[in-house]
Amino acid sequence: MTLIRANPSHPCHPWPILFLLLLFSPAAAQTSWKAGVAKVAITPDAPVWMAGYASRTRPSEGKVQDLYAKALALDDGRGGRVVLLTSDLIGFSGALAEAIGARVEKQFRLPRARLVLSASHTHTGPVTRDYLRGSYELDARQAAAVADYNRRLEDQIVAVIGRALGDLRPARLDFGRGETHFGVNRREFTGQGVRIGVNRDGPVDPDVPVLRVASPRGELRAVVFGYACHNTTLTGEFYEFSGDYAGFAQERLEAAHPGATAMYVMGCGADINPQPRSQLELARDHGAALAAAVGRVLGGALAPVRGPLRADFERVALPFAAPPARAEFEARLTEANAFRRRHAERMLARLDRDGKLISEYSYPIQVVRFGGDLTLVALAGEVVVDYVLRLKRELGAGGLWVAAYCNDVFAYVPSARVLKEGGYEAAESMIYYDLPGPFAPAVEELIVGRVRALAGKK
Repeated sequence: MTLIRANPSHPCHPWPILFLLLLFSPAAAQTSWKAGVAKVAITPDAPVWMAGYASRTRPSEGKVQDLYAKALALDDGRGGRVVLLTSDLIGFSGALAEAIGARVEKQFRLPRARLVLSASHTHTGPVTRDYLRGSYELDARQAAAVADYNRRLEDQIVAVIGRALGDLRPARLDFGRGETHFGVNRREFTGQGVRIGVNRDGPVDPDVPVLRVASPRGELRAVVFGYACHNTTLTGEFYEFSGDYAGFAQERLEAAHPGATAMYVMGCGADINPQPRSQLELARDHGAALAAAVGRVLGGALAPVRGPLRADFERVALPFAAPPARAEFEARLTEANAFRRRHAERMLARLDRDGKLISEYSYPIQVVRFGGDLTLVALAGEVVVDYVLRLKRELGAGGLWVAAYCNDVFAYVPSARVLKEGGYEAAESMIYYDLPGPFAPAVEELIVGRVRALAGKK
């Protein structure tokens, strides 16, 4: 056999052209990605108080399914790394998130701006550290059980992030969108004001964003997906742990794709509830509907996601409206509603101690950009649907993914419209979040303005 040595520098030789075509093809553009995936079961191994409903009167009674924390580490091959941590939890308080972030930065040299901590907001999970402090009256035994669980939870989350970073392998990333429609606006208008109910004419976001993470040969390794709807199919009479519809959707996708990890990211669904609800089979049905929407996206044409990665993390001061006068808090001390009464007691104690109540909240905003293909906006708190709808209008919906319940779930984040209308998301919920009163209407412009600036940052 004669070996023919071609001269690639010859002007008529096709190799340089072929090389350029390969270099700039969509497949080649993804070859620099590395991804690592890990998950850990975080289900409490003993009865512990459950989060989400102040009406519960006793600790958990077993489980329907395990709860998980799942980590996806991404490396763009140019020195940029980001870790997304999803969890079947009610939410991360600021204190818990910062404790995790500090340990991750120290152990793995991952800056805080490059760690996204996301919670599904399941209402059939355990109480997490410092979360909804005004909702639970725990005896000493249960307080100790919650504290012990949260110490182990923090260790598990830091460890699973480390495992994902240690699992980095070549990968390709693709993005697409689907939709589903079981989420219904819950702000029902009545003669007595706005209450939590069913408002089928209210705003919703049916969008199901999907990020596919595969090996270079196309084997699915992880699928990250989202939806803007409260994980409250299962109501306060349920005492068994589960991820609600998001947990069942993840379970279903992992069964359909053995070896892959399914990760749910909660959207701006603070004023959206699943309908119908209050039955276990309904949670399974909603999970199946969401998994089917994701499956349709995975089976269709997705767009390649390229780097480089850029991550920004900033805080903006959100002002509260003027709090009630001291006399109003004193009047609440005789109310029949125990939660309003105890809230008044705490506010009065703070006035006695500090002479004032807090006037603003330091609100974290995180934006992760994947080149020009995808922008993930990670908002803190229970964000109402108006925010995602507005950001899509102003920034363009094509490559935008707006998540809520990230990094610090400290209160509801109402829009100017919701604040004007009133109701639970605007004012009443602050009692359970142990804050002095509603936010000022300026919060919407402050948040949207900062997101616009970060999303467009060069």
